[in-house]
Formats: sequence, C-alpha cells, structure tokens
Amino acid sequence: MANIIRRDPFAVDDLFDDLMRGFFVRPMHYPFEVQALGQVKIDVKEDDKAYTVHADLPGVKKEDIQVNIEGNTVAISAEIKRESEKREGEKVLHSERYYGKVYRSFTLGHDLDEAASKAKFENGVLDLTLPKKAAGTAKRLAIE
Repeated sequence: MANIIRRDPFAVDDLFDDLMRGFFVRPMHYPFEVQALGQVKIDVKEDDKAYTVHADLPGVKKEDIQVNIEGNTVAISAEIKRESEKREGEKVLHSERYYGKVYRSFTLGHDLDEAASKAKFENGVLDLTLPKKAAGTAKRLAIE
C-alpha cells in the first residue's frame, strides 16, 4: 500500500529536494576487484592467554605485508600490485591495473607481548597469534 503525501503544487523547494536527495552522497562505482581490495577484513578471537587474528589479504605477497604492535594496538598494512591483461593476438582488448596500499588498525583490551607474537601467511590469509602480557603486580609504596 502506497503512502499518501500532501504536497503544495507551488512549492518548488520540495520538488528540488526530492529530486536531489542522495544525489551527492551515492558511493562511487569501482570495478569489483578494486572495491574488494580496499578493505582488510578481520576476525578476532580471544582466550585467557592470547588473541587470534585472521586477516584476509587476497592477492598480496608475503613480502608486502607489515604488522606493527604497540601496546594493545595492532596495525596491518599491505601493498597491493595486481595486473591482469587479456590479449587477442597482438591487440590488447582489456587491461586492468591496481596498485595501492591497504591499512587496518585496531585496539585490543589487553597489552600484547610483542616478543612472543607470531604471524603466518598462507593462501591469502594472515594468521596472528598475539599473547597477552602478564599483568604487572602492583607495588605498594611505604610512606615515610
């Protein structure tokens, strides 16, 4: 069932607003591959001793990935170099190239032990094992 809306036939402002609503805020259209590579999708799991992170980085070489850990903040960055070219004889019919950098940073609930952290990259998935730092014991100061 359609909603009935009362309009003033001489109100040009309402007509213009309806026509232009959302015109300037629509997302730009990118080819599917570029849009998919613009984000690093992650899964984070936690147990008592460590965090486990799985990050999807399809089409990225192991040498082009950097992981930085500082306190409880983890930053993953990767440089993407993707080329595909379709040829028919000597004439190029279609060519797509994408060079860029993706970056993802997130903060976890506990400080991380950088020395014991491990990273493994296989089949486009980066697996991080991030052990939690042992909670420091509080020191009681004697008052003089």
